[in-house]
Amino acid sequence: MSKPVVIEAAINGGTPKSRNPNSPRSVEEIAVDAVRAVDAGAAIVHNHNDDQVIVPGGRTTAGWHNPQPYIDAWREVLSQRPDTILYPTMGSGGHDSEIEVRYSHLPALNEAGVLGQGLIDPGCVGLGPADEHGLPAPTDNVYINTYRDARYMFETCQRMGRGASISIFEPGFLRVVLAYHAQGLVPQGSLVKLYFGGMERGPLGFGMFPTEPCLDAYLSMLEGTGLEWSVAVLGGDSVGSGFARLALEQGGHLRVGLEDFYQGERTPTNTELLEEAVSLCDEVGRPVASASDARELLGLPSQTA
Repeated sequence: MSKPVVIEAAINGGTPKSRNPNSPRSVEEIAVDAVRAVDAGAAIVHNHNDDQVIVPGGRTTAGWHNPQPYIDAWREVLSQRPDTILYPTMGSGGHDSEIEVRYSHLPALNEAGVLGQGLIDPGCVGLGPADEHGLPAPTDNVYINTYRDARYMFETCQRMGRGASISIFEPGFLRVVLAYHAQGLVPQGSLVKLYFGGMERGPLGFGMFPTEPCLDAYLSMLEGTGLEWSVAVLGGDSVGSGFARLALEQGGHLRVGLEDFYQGERTPTNTELLEEAVSLCDEVGRPVASASDARELLGLPSQTA
């Protein structure tokens, strides 16, 4: 199989320096690490910011993300690696938040000329750790995205003319995407991200296992759509476990990085994880896509166009 592999580096997420000192947290660290990630083989870079959720005037607004830290970091990245595909995170919905508010940083990033892909999270999922007995901890943490929220994300990405990073935490998320795809409403340039729950650690009860039968179940749902897809193991090691190889052999793409990685006491850098992914691509016989290659494969416009 010769189709190039689009590799995403999720460089920090919620991983604090106390768990891995290599996790970039400041704007300056994020910019430096993102450039290193691209040089190591990433075409897409995803990051979170440690910004306070405060709007001008000092009012706290639930779910609002300050676009400025993204702009500051990404302008530096794009000045050095112009075609890098960059996209942010977003906050959860709930009774005290509105999709128009918690999604507002994406149009702002698009207007600033730094957004590579939009973001569509088309569903709800319970997230949380296990307690000392291995049972779901007694938390109320649910990542909420209603059908109305999903419609707003699809429509906003269409208006911006941006493909989207489409998160699939559970099979129901993918059914929503397939409904939009059937109506021709999935934005060109999108990539479907199949997120599997790590077996060692991670959000307990989240997602399907990173096994071949579970991957096959998702691929049977995607059959005939032509949608490009990638895999990630949240709270595990997709490359070391052999799961990434399964995805590559089936024609998929990869997401790796310190947001997702967990393997005992090991504290790698993002560059090390990317080097392992690139080495695996070489073993499987698939070339690694550059950022410009990835834009062409996905149908995203060049950042410099």
